Amino acid sequence: MLSLDFLDDVRRMNKRQLYYQVLNFGMIVSSALMIWKGLMVITGSESPIVVVLSGSMEPAFHRGDLLFLTNRVEDPIRVGEIVVFRIEGREIPIVHRVLKIHEKQNGHIKFLTKGDNNAVDDRGLYKQGQHWLEKKDVVGRARGFYQENRSVKDRNYLFLTLGL
Repeated sequence: MLSLDFLDDVRRMNKRQLYYQVLNFGMIVSSALMIWKGLMVITGSESPIVVVLSGSMEPAFHRGDLLFLTNRVEDPIRVGEIVVFRIEGREIPIVHRVLKIHEKQNGHIKFLTKGDNNAVDDRGLYKQGQHWLEKKDVVGRARGFYQENRSVKDRNYLFLTLGL
């Protein structure tokens, strides 16, 4: 009974020890939030780290891999680049590769995406009537990743490629 043991420990603490424990917990939580907000400012992305949730980008990325994102406005989107985008009406962002770019004469850029493991492009995923994504749909662009080495059993290795 883990919960009863925990309550017994709390009861045995004097007020100063309890206050110290609560303060430590608060500092840990606030430090984590400050680090996250700092990463948001540095990378320009609302979500600087994302987890791959599906197999649509295999063999490049597998479920559970971590992607490190940036979203600088001045950087142009290029064909072949991996972007994380959000579709209106869906909460979970999608990780796919830029397949085509459509640039108008006024400089406005639209682009089409596709998962590496998918047979067709993403037009079926976009909202009704939408055929292209725009820069406003992008949460970030993959600049690095962490994945387990799948060829060696019982060991994890860090593969981090940063192109900041």
